[in-house]
Amino acid sequence: MIEFDFLTSLFGAPEISFDNMYYIEKKAPNIIIWAAPVMFFFVLLEWFISRLQHRHLYEKRETFASVCVGIGNVVINTTLKLSIFYLIIWLYNILPWRMHFNWWTFIPCYIIFDFCSYWAHRISHQQRFWWATHVVHHSAEHYNLTVSFRLSWVQNLKLIFFLPVSLMGFHPVIFFVVNQVAVLFQFWVHTEYIPRLHPLVEYVFATPSNHRVHHGSQEKYINKNYGATFIIWDRIFGTYQKEEEQAIYGLTHQLEDKSNPFYVNFHEYIDIWKDLKGAKGLRKKMFYVFGDPINIARDKTSNSNEHSKIDKES
Repeated sequence: MIEFDFLTSLFGAPEISFDNMYYIEKKAPNIIIWAAPVMFFFVLLEWFISRLQHRHLYEKRETFASVCVGIGNVVINTTLKLSIFYLIIWLYNILPWRMHFNWWTFIPCYIIFDFCSYWAHRISHQQRFWWATHVVHHSAEHYNLTVSFRLSWVQNLKLIFFLPVSLMGFHPVIFFVVNQVAVLFQFWVHTEYIPRLHPLVEYVFATPSNHRVHHGSQEKYINKNYGATFIIWDRIFGTYQKEEEQAIYGLTHQLEDKSNPFYVNFHEYIDIWKDLKGAKGLRKKMFYVFGDPINIARDKTSNSNEHSKIDKES
């Protein structure tokens, strides 16, 4: 009887009328907007301290691009918020196991969301189509808090990876809050000022130490530590790497224009288009769009070396 009462209190929520959608959308807090002043305060604090210590953690062109990318993201997400909320509510309404709005459902929703985030992040490194939606985040060669602003302007395409969370019946407001908190959590890990923490914390969470590894361009660091909040997923699925040496940040190649936020966001799409035009056959074209970025880079290097050899022989 107690179990039945619990299930009744959890599931069986009524549909959300689209007539009330505006009210529900307004009820969902814009946590990122509220947190923005605090984030900018800590950015200024980190910049000021790094200047005093002559650490050169900030570079003008990169910082300008990071801030512009971040502002662009806020504008895009604010514009799309209502449409995304409409989609989430539509999915919620068609489910027979809709959950009532309960604050504690935030916890299982967050854990499941982070699990999906791990796989979305991992796939975004292993397939070029998705890498193009993520590469902007790895393009900074200086590691500081503004790197957390570098989220692709087309990152909302990756919402498809989080459909399993929506299909579990969590209330749309809970889903929306979880998404924002998950994004905010990743702000503090983009710094060199926080050292390795207690072993238990390092074992469970994606700390600054664990995330510095993820941004490293050394071979031992590439495609490691995908966890957004919980590093435990990396330990389970064999992608964990401990911070053992100073990371060399950025991509394995330098960007032509570090200060242009449009180029920073879309340079990979430009490269994909160039590769498609030069590729012969459907299989090769598909490889350049959906292949592993590492294998693609090796293939292009191999082709370049072959052409250089032919040129020398001729």
